[in-house]
Amino acid sequence: QVQLVESGGGLVQPGGSLRLSCAASGTIRTIYTMGWYRQAPGKERELVAAITSGGRTNYADSVKGRFTISRDNAKITVYLQMNSLEPEDTAVYYCNAVLFGGNYWGKGTQVTVSS
Repeated sequence: QVQLVESGGGLVQPGGSLRLSCAASGTIRTIYTMGWYRQAPGKERELVAAITSGGRTNYADSVKGRFTISRDNAKITVYLQMNSLEPEDTAVYYCNAVLFGGNYWGKGTQVTVSS
């Protein structure tokens, strides 16, 4: 069994920053890709950013230049540094990990951007 635990969400003013973390634990053999998705009320879940085991990254157009994804393979942790936050970034952010043996999700962390 694999668990993903997110942390770092909260309330921030427009233009502010937050850093999300997601730590994986359990029976883990190989992690291929880790990433962050988000879901705003009334909208579908969408990819925000992803990073492969080799460090290749992929970003949604809406966050390019503002968000940075990184990972610590030794700690099996992925991070999302979010800068210049906008009200449109308000959503529940979910951690995702594609492993040998399955696709796993965290429970989500709320990010609210509001003045």
